[in-house]
Amino acid sequence: MPVPVPRQRVNTPSNAVVAENAGNTDLTLLVIEDDPAGTFTVPELIDASGTRVRIRTARNLTGAERLLTDDVHCVLVDLALPAPQADRPHADVPPGTPPGSLPDAPYGDRLATLRHVLRLAPRHAVLALATSGEPELAAEAVRAGAQDHLFREELDGPLLIRAIRYAVERKRADSVQVKLAESRLRAQENARLERGLLPTPLLQGSDLRFAARYRPGRSRALLGGDFYDTVRTPDGTVHAMIGDVCGHGPDEAALGVELRIAWRALTFAGLCGDELLSTLQQVLEHERENEEIFATLCTVDIAPDGRRAGLCLAGHPSPLIARQGRAAQLLPYEDGGPALGLLPRARWPRRQVELGGSWSLMMYTDGLIEGRSAGPGSPRLGQDGMVEMVNRQLAQGLGGEELLEAAVAEVRELNGGELTDDVAVLLLARDRAPAGRR
Repeated sequence: MPVPVPRQRVNTPSNAVVAENAGNTDLTLLVIEDDPAGTFTVPELIDASGTRVRIRTARNLTGAERLLTDDVHCVLVDLALPAPQADRPHADVPPGTPPGSLPDAPYGDRLATLRHVLRLAPRHAVLALATSGEPELAAEAVRAGAQDHLFREELDGPLLIRAIRYAVERKRADSVQVKLAESRLRAQENARLERGLLPTPLLQGSDLRFAARYRPGRSRALLGGDFYDTVRTPDGTVHAMIGDVCGHGPDEAALGVELRIAWRALTFAGLCGDELLSTLQQVLEHERENEEIFATLCTVDIAPDGRRAGLCLAGHPSPLIARQGRAAQLLPYEDGGPALGLLPRARWPRRQVELGGSWSLMMYTDGLIEGRSAGPGSPRLGQDGMVEMVNRQLAQGLGGEELLEAAVAEVRELNGGELTDDVAVLLLARDRAPAGRR
């Protein structure tokens, strides 16, 4: 015979206990067991610390479904309960089959009721109630998903309350771990996706050196609203572009990727200058969420001999060029057009610029120049401050990756902390051509 939980009189605790446990959370236990003697004979239990456990009892799974509400913290399942019809072992055995002619059900079948409850209450802590003569079955119940098991013969009020509290905390910790694991997986998937969307320059056959630095403004992001790309077309021309979608969220990052991919496709299709930017504006107008979204853009197409380039500006800062033996300076920017998405029939003239034999061309987004030059409350760095900074770094012998790394690091230091805007910087450089190729 099952040993009942000793009847516990519900006493009103003293004022001292009430005050001490005013912050305690009461617990609700749903007991699912079919014991004619009534194992659980009181509506609630209170332990020495003042923790109160309200008890609800269901004699079968149908009744348990009605009583399983959100305020239930823990479910105690009697493993002796018959399995639901659909889960019963040998449920397809014809009526009249002689008793004893079927093998004993394995643990997996005897745990059918427990498994049904686990499916029914995935967010609740679950305890398994077994007899002391079946320790292996009790252990199997925990492996199946129960937070703990109790033996009926050893059960008393304090033990039950302690088991409930531990089970609830264990379930809560398990849920937190599951959420952390899911969050980590989502973050890894997002990182893989964003990393796959970052550009891979296509410069095979070119003698130009390429370097880039990218720092999104969004916390823990790999991709922001800034975008850039560099490709070499079959005629030997190297095309480079850099742009900035207004805003800093994932939607802006997605739009930036769309514009970059569209630019690459249009470039390989032979478009350049005003025709290319007009088509990109159409892409922006179709893909943006509202008419207030716009994007700035700078495109450069460098002739196969590396000495000349075409420049188009769409509301974007002009590139910085450093020629051998001369201080770095901004390329002309007086003939630029408006940002993409601002004027329906805008035009973007293409300006021819002389690069020379040996040069470095730095293209950047405004995140590099809009940071403070000496901490909060100070003026922005601006293009003039950036030119001065880069000239100082060039005088120190920096170039390529080191130059971009130093520029981004110094801008951040001058700002007094992390930059709030996305930052993209790319560098194309050409050494003086060997004799006979000038």
